[in-house]
Amino acid sequence: MFSRLKQLYRYIFLKFDKNSEIEIKKILTKEEFELFSKMNNYDRLHSFLIYQKVKEDKILKEDINYHKLALLHDIGKGDIGLIRRIKKVIIGDRYLEQHPFIAYDRLKEINLKVAKLCKIHHNRDVDEKMRRFQNIDDE
Repeated sequence: MFSRLKQLYRYIFLKFDKNSEIEIKKILTKEEFELFSKMNNYDRLHSFLIYQKVKEDKILKEDINYHKLALLHDIGKGDIGLIRRIKKVIIGDRYLEQHPFIAYDRLKEINLKVAKLCKIHHNRDVDEKMRRFQNIDDE
């Protein structure tokens, strides 16, 4: 419940800091950065916060693919507003539930390894690295 309230606060009050793009451009290729740039404010902010935690994680910090995953895992959401996000939490939303597969489709020709990670980032039968990522993403 607390994590949902944090998300609501971030959605309403916080803005993605464009100065963060300098660091992001060091991690992502030009094509990957274009996908990142198309996300809405909240998803870019959320992804950058996840990236900051991933680069500090004792296991994930050494894996560039998880750095990229942190920044790109929600590129399949599109420009979804607050009401639809709340609906997903309460009763579900078929489109939002497909965002890992949409992300995979958008990334597969650019970076297949990260595309595959995006596709499974909500799966439950995953390895330890992905479980660590999921725990960070769920905070």
